[in-house]
Amino acid sequence: MLRASSKSGVMITKMLPPFRRHAKAALLAAAAVLLAHGSQAATSDWAQNDGGRMRIIALPAKADGTVEGALQIEPGRGWITYWKEPGQAGIPPQISLDPGEGITLQKMEFPVPRLFDAGGLKDLGYDHAVTLPFTLKVDDPAAPLKIRASAFIGLCRNICIPFQADFEVDLTRNAGLPLEENMILDEARRKLPERPSDDFSVTHYALTAGREKLSLALRLPEGIEKPQIFVATPGGQVLFDQANPRMIDGHYVVDMPFGKRPPGTGGKDKHWDILVIAGNRAMETKLAFD
Repeated sequence: MLRASSKSGVMITKMLPPFRRHAKAALLAAAAVLLAHGSQAATSDWAQNDGGRMRIIALPAKADGTVEGALQIEPGRGWITYWKEPGQAGIPPQISLDPGEGITLQKMEFPVPRLFDAGGLKDLGYDHAVTLPFTLKVDDPAAPLKIRASAFIGLCRNICIPFQADFEVDLTRNAGLPLEENMILDEARRKLPERPSDDFSVTHYALTAGREKLSLALRLPEGIEKPQIFVATPGGQVLFDQANPRMIDGHYVVDMPFGKRPPGTGGKDKHWDILVIAGNRAMETKLAFD
């Protein structure tokens, strides 16, 4: 069962040439695993509007009540959708569940986005098909399971169209999906940013006393002189600009100014997301503030 609705907004943006990532080796590896284990899944129908389409894919619940799934988004040609924080305009993807169903959303993850800069208006997102893995938790994994979820995204070209659709996925009558559909979930996880490691991490971070900038020190992969850095604050602000970059004792040290709107650190969430893109590698972690 599927219901979808959409409405229009007024955001102006300029599109850049498409960026494609190829993962043939990953697809072949995923195929071998799926053939060996006979993994099954369920999927919703596609919901469509003028800017593209989306659907939900889900695997059966594990013994501990964990459900792995994904929101699959396919923007139309010339359209974009957004990262977890869109930047200076746009709508971040969201999934909400019926609170009475005994199912909670644990997390949703995002592949590496690209930067769109149209006349000084900076956004982070995707101008190609993208799959956002998510993890659900079921109170009673032994009970018949139907996932009723509402997805809300933005699809933008010359205008931004808020796109909302309601999905129902019945995992109690799961008969499996074609191999291609199962591979989507595995490939999506392979495209997520890596976690911090010995050769790629944040080694220091601090807010200045006047709260005018974020100071960072990074350990970068060999051969990388200047990475892309995006920092998303709990209030929805994204830091893009780098100031005074320098190398100190083998670490890349840089300041990221807040501009006219210093971020607030009040409320329950004191964790900021940082994404660093260095060549063909990307690393994501959180910055915790007391």
